Amino acid sequence: MSDVINEAVAALSEKLGSGFDSSVKFEITGEGAVMVDSDGVRAEDGDADCTLTADAETFAAMMDGSLNPTAAFMTGKLAVDGDMGVAMKLGAMLA
Repeated sequence: MSDVINEAVAALSEKLGSGFDSSVKFEITGEGAVMVDSDGVRAEDGDADCTLTADAETFAAMMDGSLNPTAAFMTGKLAVDGDMGVAMKLGAMLA
């Protein structure tokens, strides 16, 4: 597993804690996928209510707070597929 994915799991676990009742998959281009759901955060690729796709640089910027997830989406750096309501809920938790 890549260092980028390991760091993503750690960053999302810290930001989200527990209690996320939907499922989201982060696809980090060229690195792999991270699942977030009621079971927690883990490196895994599977079906989700919403899939967010970005490159490693964009993902890192969203995690460190230098890029707002909504701004990333509006500028085309973040693609959203699936339930937009879930994406907005997650975006609020990450901001």
